[in-house]
Order: sequence, then C-alpha cells, then structure tokens
Amino acid sequence: MLMLFATVALVHLVALMSPGPDFFFVSQTAASRSRKEAMMGVLGITLGIVIWAGVALMGLHLILEKMAWLHEIIMVGGGLYLLWMGWQLMRSARQRHKQPQSEAPVVELPKKGMSFLKGFLTNLSNPKAIIYFGSVFSLFVGNDVGALERWGLFLLIIGETFAWFTLVAAIFAMPWMRDKYQRMAKWVDGMAGVLFAGFGIHLIISR
Repeated sequence: MLMLFATVALVHLVALMSPGPDFFFVSQTAASRSRKEAMMGVLGITLGIVIWAGVALMGLHLILEKMAWLHEIIMVGGGLYLLWMGWQLMRSARQRHKQPQSEAPVVELPKKGMSFLKGFLTNLSNPKAIIYFGSVFSLFVGNDVGALERWGLFLLIIGETFAWFTLVAAIFAMPWMRDKYQRMAKWVDGMAGVLFAGFGIHLIISR
C-alpha cells in the first residue's frame, strides 16, 4: 500500500509541475493581482480536483467508454471555455500595448468570488485533467484497491494539489515577481492567451 501511495504521489506531482492552464492561471493571477485572489483560484482548482478524483475513483474511464457523447460534450465545452479565456487574455494584452508607457497599467480586480469560479472552471476544462484522470490515474485504482486505500488516494491527490498551487501563488505574488510582471504584462498576457487558445483548440480537435 505504501508503494501505491508513493507512486501516485510522484506521478501526480509530475503532472502538477508540467505547465498547463491551471499553472498559468494561478501564476498570472498572483503576479497581476494579489496572493489572496490567487488563493481563491487555488481553492477553485482544488474543488475541481475533488470532482475529477472522485469521479475517477468511481470509474471515470468506464463512464467515458460507455458514454461517448458525454466525452464529446466535456471536450468541446472545455475547449470553448479555454478559447474564451485565451481571447480575454489576448484582448488584455492588446489594450496594454495601446496604453502609453508613461501610464501605469490599470488592473481591474475581479468581483468577489470570481477568481474562485475561474479557477474551478479552468480546472474542469483542463485537457490535462481529463486525460490524466480518465486514463493515467485510473490505472492505479483497479478493482483490487480497497475502500480505505481509495479514500487515502483521494485525500492525497487533493492535499498535494492544494499544496503545490499554494506554493506557486506564494512565489508569483512576491514583490520582485510582481514588478517583473508589470513591466512585461502585455507579453505575458499575450503568451498566456495564445497558450490557453492552443489548449482549447487541441481539446476540440483531439476529441
């Protein structure tokens, strides 16, 4: 059992560390707004992981195999949301580019709870999450894994996700990171927008 937990912990950590929509969302929110806003996003992402891990433990791969239409809806819906996020970021980059250099960039803080909702939706539409929990993670939770082990893996995945993105939020909220972001905001927003749009297109065409 210890080997199972260690293996899942390592695999999940590698999956978390590979850059994707969740990472870009948390890092950009922390650098452009505040650590508090980023942590709201982290909570939203963690809630998304709660859902993904819970469904995976109940047999996500079997559900997707038997209900192909549900898989199509998840992929297209997630892809469209990521495309929308990408468009918003690219529009922000364009507005910053038009802004005179002498003017300080105007940062509009989201309404209360918006970062939480955006983090939640970003995770649910994350192509990495769909692929990971629908295939890789499901390999470790076969019929021979008992209820106690399943609950342990569930809590492990949630705790590891929250800890990793809390660290990301803390690093990118540091003053020197925020200062670097403000000087390169239009390029960072533009690059993040292209990446989000790319993730969205990939999700739609690869379904």
